[in-house]
Amino acid sequence: MAASGSFSDLAFGPKITVPSSHVFYQSVHSAAFVNLKPIVPGHVLVVPKRSVPRDNQLTEEESTDLWLSVRKVAAVIEKEHGASALNIAMQDGRHAGQSVPHVHFHILPRKGGDFENNDDIYDAIDNFDANPHSKPKLEVPPDSERKHRTSEDMAQEAAHLRTLF
Repeated sequence: MAASGSFSDLAFGPKITVPSSHVFYQSVHSAAFVNLKPIVPGHVLVVPKRSVPRDNQLTEEESTDLWLSVRKVAAVIEKEHGASALNIAMQDGRHAGQSVPHVHFHILPRKGGDFENNDDIYDAIDNFDANPHSKPKLEVPPDSERKHRTSEDMAQEAAHLRTLF
């Protein structure tokens, strides 16, 4: 689907819905949206449209579409944010740190020196809680620097990112 097409809200169980205004990319089986509380500027998520908790529950077609979407979104995000590298992360299951029981990839554009110790990004990813109804376990950078954005700010970012596809 073209980025300028009509997007739908995305529901992840009964408590979490991503408004269509925050979605900036959709393919046949996948979608990408901006992050409520990004770890680094440009931190976005890519998900399958069908809600399943584990990667092995996706069909081969869904899995292929998801990974191709991750690659396409990652390339655009890296260029848009002037990054020199990316972290692409998925926690597959609760014991792997998955905070929302829905398959999803985090895409984080990276620049030299964005973390004092480069490997600190892994702690930030492992302890990131995407569920806006619960508190993060670890806040990197400090919470004072990672405030919730307004829905309008997120919609504006997604609208801009749509123009890149």
